[in-house]
Amino acid sequence: MSVAFTREEDLEATAADLPDRPISPHPNLVTLTGLAQIESALASARAAYSAAQAQGDIEADRTAMARATRDLRYWSARRATAQLVETTPDGRVRFGGSVTLERDDGRSQTWRITGEDEADPAAGSVSHVSPLAVALIGKRVGDEAVVAGRTVEVIAVD
Repeated sequence: MSVAFTREEDLEATAADLPDRPISPHPNLVTLTGLAQIESALASARAAYSAAQAQGDIEADRTAMARATRDLRYWSARRATAQLVETTPDGRVRFGGSVTLERDDGRSQTWRITGEDEADPAAGSVSHVSPLAVALIGKRVGDEAVVAGRTVEVIAVD
């Protein structure tokens, strides 16, 4: 076959290879803030999907449509499985709460335990399925836990 009859870059084929965003097998626990973030992301995905449909040039470039469709599927699934957890403080480390740790080197850090989509370690929040959260949930002030091979002490629970 002559190269005259092939496209150097087949955007439709590229778009078809766009993998789905992985959905976690863990329960989709969310805080009120996390639920609002999911709903905002879902609205943005719907808007991107509508914009991709309205462009009218879908035949030439399916990448925008594929990306919008993928994100819409992901955020629709996350919204459908969201389980809002409202807890009341009881002195224990829990989902939706904050915990302050003192490390063996004297540093202290505060973490908020959130849902997977809400987690942002750089901003001080970790997922409830993270090793840190799993090691700490249920602990009280004064309790110790081993995190990444190091001992930490719970010094505050909020």
